[in-house]
Amino acid sequence: MTPANPEDAQRLLAENRAKIDSLDRKIVDLLNERTKMAVEIGRAKSVLASPVVEPSREENVFRNVTLHNKGPMPDEALKRIYECIILEMRALQNMRRESEQP
Repeated sequence: MTPANPEDAQRLLAENRAKIDSLDRKIVDLLNERTKMAVEIGRAKSVLASPVVEPSREENVFRNVTLHNKGPMPDEALKRIYECIILEMRALQNMRRESEQP
């Protein structure tokens, strides 16, 4: 929706920023929930002596998120975001593994 005047534009800006702030809080909650799952996965991998990095699983994650992407974010942008998320999950799993070693 294109605002008709500066007052409408200011109102639209404030409303959308408030919505983004709310969405950001939800994203943080979801990222922390995902992180808890990654920690559990890391524990299982450690018991199984499995490597932290599993390229085939990572490709499955990319395929899953892009398959469910309905836009307007391009798939490649979404994949870059998930690459960052996966890197952080790997780092967390590696850090926990190192701290558990005798």
